[in-house]
Amino acid sequence: MTYIVNDKCIGCKYTDCVEVCPVDCFYEGENTLVINPDECIDCGVCEPECPAEAILPDTEPGAEQWVQFNLEKSVIWPNITERKEPLPEADENLDKTNKFNSLFIDKPAT
Repeated sequence: MTYIVNDKCIGCKYTDCVEVCPVDCFYEGENTLVINPDECIDCGVCEPECPAEAILPDTEPGAEQWVQFNLEKSVIWPNITERKEPLPEADENLDKTNKFNSLFIDKPAT
C-alpha cells in the first residue's frame, strides 16, 4: 500500500502534510502536490493533516487512477520538505468539484 494525493488538492495546495512526512516524499506542482509512491513508507501520518482530505491510501475506491499520476509528476516536479502557505484561493477552491479539468496546471512549482 502507498498513499496518493488526488484532485481535491488542486487549487488549494495546503502543505500541512509535507511538514509531518518522515521521508520527504512530497513533490510540488504549480497548484497541487503529489506523493512519490515508490518513496512513501505507508506510515499514514500525512492523511489526517490534509484539510482538503486529498490524501488517501491507494486501496480506496478511485485511488488507482491517481497512483500513476502521482508517480509521473513526482519524477519531474521538485521535492518539497517544508510547510508553505496555501494558495491564496485555497479556501475558495476547497469544495469545488471537477478540479482536475477546471483548475489543474501541469507545471512544476516555481
